[in-house]
Amino acid sequence: MALPNGSGGYQVGDGNLGEPLFFTQGAPTALTAAATATPAQLCNGLFTFDGTAGNLTLPTVALLEAAFPSIGEKNDSAFDFFVTNIDGGADAITVAVGTGWTLVGAGAVSAGTAGHFRCRKTGSGTWTVYRVS
Repeated sequence: MALPNGSGGYQVGDGNLGEPLFFTQGAPTALTAAATATPAQLCNGLFTFDGTAGNLTLPTVALLEAAFPSIGEKNDSAFDFFVTNIDGGADAITVAVGTGWTLVGAGAVSAGTAGHFRCRKTGSGTWTVYRVS
């Protein structure tokens, strides 16, 4: 079956090559201190931090997979999230992992910087979060 090539929207192949790929982005989760992210906040994909240094702890894998059963079905399923540290001082926010997670790379996001993280299902009840940048 061929992909539709109609007017409007993003098209694969030779349509809309000069246009950006648009998607829906909810408002960022604003943090001012240590917090544990909910599955919905994590899948929203965008956090800002401005406050006292602390950890942004990921929800347990069990909570994540219960909230979004479709992402827990297949190994190598993945999604990204971003942390932007807008703190004017020197406070860092550090991504920490809950039960079922493994962190690869640095979790600390220093003041005035941002971190890009990729979450990937690696097995039954296990995920790895990679610091991409």
